[in-house]
Amino acid sequence: AESLPRRGAAPEPLRALAQRGVAVVPHGVKLSLGGAEPGAPERGSHLARCAELVGAPPVSEHIAYVRAGGLEAGHLLPVPRTRDAVDAIVANVARTQAELPVPLALEPIAALFEWPDAELSEADFLTEILDRTGALLLLDVANVYANARNRGEDPYELIDRLPLDRIAYVHVAGGAEHDGLYHDTHTDPTPAPVLELLAALCERRTPPAVMLERDGHFPAATALTAELDAIAAAAGLAAVT
Repeated sequence: AESLPRRGAAPEPLRALAQRGVAVVPHGVKLSLGGAEPGAPERGSHLARCAELVGAPPVSEHIAYVRAGGLEAGHLLPVPRTRDAVDAIVANVARTQAELPVPLALEPIAALFEWPDAELSEADFLTEILDRTGALLLLDVANVYANARNRGEDPYELIDRLPLDRIAYVHVAGGAEHDGLYHDTHTDPTPAPVLELLAALCERRTPPAVMLERDGHFPAATALTAELDAIAAAAGLAAVT
């Protein structure tokens, strides 16, 4: 969302997609909803403007923080799973929702580290935030896989404990292992375990939509459409091509 203009019309390619009936969902990365400090009001108002520019059904942001004490991390950082953190997130989400003309979906991130002394499991942490805010869930299956792999946990257990009826849509993406940690790169093909996890999710509940995140190292069109078809097959949807 932050790449969209603060003034004037939406970029022509986005307008063309919206005119064709394709849902365009602004996806924020800088609201810092997980921060202890309230976010700048203009960030929420910009996300609201983005929604209006493209006729978005919802907008989305991450359960993460990107700044603290005046410093910008330049990256989505995980939030401690504590009750104080839940309270801060709920307050930040409420302020953002007050600016928005459409629902807000929250995405749990792929975290490369965890804070100690967690008071809540990830499922309980997310569920309490969703319950107290009324927000929707943007479930990134690739993030679920990445976190479970790096923590030595079972990703299917988390899927079974999440409020799947709150899903706005689903992300899938590729990643790669570096120095013993799996990174959610968005520049690699979607691996088989993520497709298998997507299939398991869709067996439990069919999400409204599934989106591939690909930010770079784009393959040839034939390879990309084959990946989209594999995602559709895993989700039990018709082939894209």
